[in-house]
Amino acid sequence: MNAKQITFALMMGALGTALFAISYSLGQIGYSVALDFSLIAALIAGFYGGPMVGFVSGLFVGILPGVMFGPFGFGGMLGLVGLPFGKALSGSSAGLIAKGMKLGQKPRSALLAIPAVLLAYVPECIFTYAYFVFLQGFEAGGATFFVFILPKALLEVSIISVLMAALMGNSGFSNFVRAHFTQMKTKKNSVE
Repeated sequence: MNAKQITFALMMGALGTALFAISYSLGQIGYSVALDFSLIAALIAGFYGGPMVGFVSGLFVGILPGVMFGPFGFGGMLGLVGLPFGKALSGSSAGLIAKGMKLGQKPRSALLAIPAVLLAYVPECIFTYAYFVFLQGFEAGGATFFVFILPKALLEVSIISVLMAALMGNSGFSNFVRAHFTQMKTKKNSVE
């Protein structure tokens, strides 16, 4: 990663932390269950910066949720490790999907952001299920996941997918991010 990519990952980590703080404060659903829109930043990092930038950004994005749902919630110290890794999986997946689907390089690729976000969440979803089963045991963890976590996550990811489509469809935003924070591909360096 070069200096621009590191700066971008750190900025998205800070944005994700701020988004979590706002959504956590305003979106309390129950004890240790709250809305969390911090994933927006990890997905932006992945879609525009690639899998590595998305992974690093996701790690930073997940620190505050890891603290709040881990030691300050019911996840204990395991939450401090599990939540950042889960968000890093989504950021990295977003980068791989964006690269594979050539998001941002095709006309109307912003519409593909909606299914791309949903697909990018799948690895984190599987990891989160395993996390709850490991943390609480198969029966209790599975029930917690399917009753509380999965419906909340699907609502969040559905909203985030529409927002990401809007961001990717905004040429001003996309051009700014590509010009200042990610490596621009030139014809000489492009293999594709």
